Formats: sequence, C-alpha cells, structure tokens
Amino acid sequence: MKNRFAKTLLIAALLTSTAWAQGSTKILSSSQAVLELWNDLGRKLIAMAEDFPEDKYDFKPVPAQRSFAEQLLHMAGSNDLFTSVAKGEKPVDDESRAHYKTKADIVAYVKKSFADGAAVIQAKGDAGMAKTVVSFESHETLPLLDLAYELIEHSAEHYGQLVVYYRVAGLVPPESRPQK
Repeated sequence: MKNRFAKTLLIAALLTSTAWAQGSTKILSSSQAVLELWNDLGRKLIAMAEDFPEDKYDFKPVPAQRSFAEQLLHMAGSNDLFTSVAKGEKPVDDESRAHYKTKADIVAYVKKSFADGAAVIQAKGDAGMAKTVVSFESHETLPLLDLAYELIEHSAEHYGQLVVYYRVAGLVPPESRPQK
C-alpha cells in the first residue's frame, strides 16, 4: 500500500511538472491523465518500432538479454494483459517471436496494443478506472487506474532499455534527435 501511494504521488508530481513545463493550464481527470501518459509513451515506442532497422530487430546488447524485437513483444504483450483484465477477459500470453516474424508484424502488434489499451481507458472513464480488478501477475486487488499506471511504468522501463539498444547499435533514438 505504501509503495502504491509513493508511485501515485510520483506520477502526480510528474504530471504536474509536465503541465507546468508546457505552460498548460488544462486540468485533466484521472482517466484523461492516464490516457495522455499511455498515448505519449505509445507514440514514443511506436516511433522506435518503426524506426529501428529491420536487420537489427534480433540485436541483443549481450546474449542474456532479449532482442530488440522481443523487448517490443514483451511490452505489447503486457499491454494486452492490461486490456484483457480491464475488459474482464482471461489474459492470453501470446507474445512469442515465432508468432511475429517480421518488423511489420511487430509494429502492427505494438500499435494495436496501445490502441486497444487507450480505447479501454477512454471507454471506462473515471468511474470505470476507479473500479477494482485483480492483477494478472501479483493477484492483488487494486483499482484499474493503478494497474494502468503500473503498465505505463513497465513500458517506460522498456523504453529506457530500448534507448540503450539504439546507442549500443550506434544509432540515435527518435526522441533524442534534433527537432526539424
């Protein structure tokens, strides 16, 4: 409980600082705030998925790590698990590289995972996101909003890992390039 409060406080601070830094005066509801973060992170990860060269999709910085493609598939699969739980469906773990053979397959899956999650968040609204669900990993009962933030944090961790993959491969991530 203490950890969840700390995460919520951190995310609220990030949202406040982001809005302040952008000079924004709009006030978001809880579901709008989580949707904005979900979509922004999705945009960044989709840009990476589209940009990274296909011949490097199986690149691993070290043999024990997942490949670039496997990182994207794992993250998109986790998004699917969130969407399933939010819809009251049994989660299906189907993120195997064997099912997504090409860059185009993986990009489409990443896009779909973020679009499906965004649609659920938007459809649920504040009231639906406040309802409790059972986490697919920890099996704890928590508000759907908290689960969404956990998935955003999870995807952000993989975003950071993928930035390292770019750098180790001698490439510059899309978000780090000078804006034209």
